[in-house]
Amino acid sequence: MKITRIETVPYAIPYARPVKFASGEVHVAEHVLVRVHTDEGLTGAADAVPRPYTYGETQASVIGVIETVFAPQLTGTDVFAREQVRARLHRTVGNPAAKSAIDMALWDITGQALGQPVTRLLGGWTDRMRVSHMLGFDAPERMGAEAERMRDTYGITVFKVKVGRRPVRLDLDVCRILRETLGDEAELYVDGNRGWTAAESAAALRELDPLGITLAEELCPADDVLGRRWLVARSPVPFVADESATTPAEVTRSLLDGAATAISIKTARTGFTGSQRVLFQCEGMGVDVVMGNQVDGQLGTVCTAAFGAAHAASSRRAGELSNFLDMSDDLLTEQLVISGGTLAVGDRPGLGVAIDEDKLSRYRQDD
Repeated sequence: MKITRIETVPYAIPYARPVKFASGEVHVAEHVLVRVHTDEGLTGAADAVPRPYTYGETQASVIGVIETVFAPQLTGTDVFAREQVRARLHRTVGNPAAKSAIDMALWDITGQALGQPVTRLLGGWTDRMRVSHMLGFDAPERMGAEAERMRDTYGITVFKVKVGRRPVRLDLDVCRILRETLGDEAELYVDGNRGWTAAESAAALRELDPLGITLAEELCPADDVLGRRWLVARSPVPFVADESATTPAEVTRSLLDGAATAISIKTARTGFTGSQRVLFQCEGMGVDVVMGNQVDGQLGTVCTAAFGAAHAASSRRAGELSNFLDMSDDLLTEQLVISGGTLAVGDRPGLGVAIDEDKLSRYRQDD
């Protein structure tokens, strides 16, 4: 089965409540739907989620590199020749969202062709993932109220708390309010998006330790090499590298240099093929992984859950799978359902979802 065409459709869907954090904020989901077409009539789809303030990609750059570089290189290639596809994509430096969308769309086709769900092809460990909800910047009382609503409505008891503001006390107050509101049964962990210095982070971790946080992610810049190493050595919980470790080589350096003791995996950034490489590397080095969120819509969430549920190591912790709830609408014909704090992984072939073409027409940006 050969690739005949790669289609890119930019679209924009407003968020009902913007997501704010130390390195930026998102008011509109400006994504690119990527569809890979084949000579046997099967089409695979995935979402490219640009994060210009983190990785430098935009809608225009995703479309440009796919249409002018990747599509010409891949047209005529066997869908199942995964290593050939990867080699051709990685001739070009960067562009992680564009590469990942193509990779996941090809896995979608593979699953359809074999009549198997992608999660089973990847590993088939479990049929659902526990859900963690990401709490963006807001007033402490409102963040506490949102967490309470997520618990009461969806059964979610794991929360990733965005920190990194100044004064540091504001974020410490948020975490205290969350612990008081949710009680001891809730799991809390923090993500600074590189907003604090190493010294500020160390002081914050000392105050957060009695609250029982379970992870600390990217509290200070990885470029602060000595400060980061000093901080990680003193962290009472696993220290997660996310945007500072986006490739297998960066993961290796982060772990061996003492810049992290855990890794966030995002399928929107490393696809399924690259994410497996990162996951198996982390297993070999004995470190935890977290399935992260790139402020994904429902299609991206399906991909994260499919990968996370496929492996024991990636399903051990709750995955960040609920922020599509902050969007005002979505493209899938069937909406995802979080119940009892978990998200089930479907058993249909491929990714098992379909795009609502009327909604795509409404939100697309190239007409």
